[in-house]
Amino acid sequence: MSHAALDGLLVADFTRVLAGPLCSQTLGDLGADVIKVERPLTGDDTRAWGPPFSDEGATYYLGLNRNKRSLVLDLSDAADVELARELCSRADVVLESFRPGTMERFGLGWDEVRALNPRAVYGSVNGFGSGPQGRQMPGYDLLLQAMGGLMSVTGEAGDDDRPLKVGAALVDLICGLYLTSAVLAALHARERTGAGQHVEVSLMESVLAALLNQGSGFLNAGVVPGRMGNRHPSIAPYETFPTADGDIAIAAGNDAIFERLCGVLGDPELGADARFRTNAARLEHRDELAEAIQSALAADGAVSWTERLGAAGVPAGPVNDVAAAYALAERLGLDPVVETEGVRGARSPMRMDGTPVVARRRPPRLGEHDAELRAWLAEPHQQR
Repeated sequence: MSHAALDGLLVADFTRVLAGPLCSQTLGDLGADVIKVERPLTGDDTRAWGPPFSDEGATYYLGLNRNKRSLVLDLSDAADVELARELCSRADVVLESFRPGTMERFGLGWDEVRALNPRAVYGSVNGFGSGPQGRQMPGYDLLLQAMGGLMSVTGEAGDDDRPLKVGAALVDLICGLYLTSAVLAALHARERTGAGQHVEVSLMESVLAALLNQGSGFLNAGVVPGRMGNRHPSIAPYETFPTADGDIAIAAGNDAIFERLCGVLGDPELGADARFRTNAARLEHRDELAEAIQSALAADGAVSWTERLGAAGVPAGPVNDVAAAYALAERLGLDPVVETEGVRGARSPMRMDGTPVVARRRPPRLGEHDAELRAWLAEPHQQR
C-alpha cells in the first residue's frame, strides 16, 4: 500500500478561521498528523459560522478541518501552556494565526519554540504583516479584499455601481496556499540544514500577489485598473454574453479562436472587419463587438451555443451555480466529492499516483481527542 507524502509528520495547529486551517488541512490531506489546538467552550470561530448547518455543525468549519484531531487547551492556564510547549517540542510544524506578539505572550513564539525544538518549522499567518503598524490590524478577508485593491477591480463598470467582494474568501484561500508552499519548502530545506525556520505569510501581501496582471500593469506601466464587470482588461472578446435563455462565457484568447467564433456565429465578415481583425483593434471597439456577438447569440440557447462553440474549438461555457458546477465535475469523471464518516467535502485537487492524497478523518468535534492527546503528551519523550 502506498504511503501519503507526509506520513510521520506532526503538525501543531494553533490557527483558526480559514487561511491557517486550510494550510493544516492540506498538510493533513498529504498525510501529516495534525493536532488542532482550540480554546475551551467555543473552539474555532467557524464552528459558529452559519447557516448552513448540518448534523455535524457549521458547514463552514466542516470544509476546512478534515484529517485533524482536536485538543482543547486554555492558553491562559499555566498547566495547559506547558502541554502546548510539550506539543511544540515534538512537532515538525507549528502553525499559528494570532495577531503578532500573541504567541510570544503565551511563551509559544518562534524564539521559544526554536529553543525547545530547533528542527521545527514555524508558520505564521497574519493580516497586515508583523511591522509596528500592521501587527495591530485585524485580518479578515473582507477587509483585505477592500484595502488590498481586489474590490476595486471587482463589480460592474458603471459609475453608480458599487465595488464588490469576490463571492468566496479568496484572499484567505490564497494566503493559506502560500503558507502551505512556504512550509513545504522549509521542510525541504531542513533536509539539507537540519534546522527549522520561521515562515510568515500576510493576507495583505497575498492579495497584492493575487492581483497578478492587474498589479503588474500598475507596477510596470503606471495603470491603475478599475472595474470592468466580466470583461478582461487585455483580451476581447473575453467575457459573458446573454443568449436566448441564459448567459455563457466566451474566452477568445487569440485571433485564431476569434475567427472560429465568427464562423460558429455565422458571420465570417465579422472577423474580416478591420475593427476586429486583431486583439488590439477589438479592444478599441469592444462595445461594437459585444453588440454584434450578443445579436448573433440571441438566436439560440446557452446549451446549444456551448456545444457548437466547443465543437469548433472555441472556449465557452454556461454560468453554472454551485450545484451545476459539481454536477459538471462529476460528468467529467473528476470525482469531486470525498466523504468521511458521513461528512462530505471537496476532494483535494492534488492527484499523486505514488503518494496518494487521502481523507482519513472527518473534521473533529471540539475536544474529541483530548483524553488520548493529553495522555500522550504526559508520556516521557526524548527531545530532538
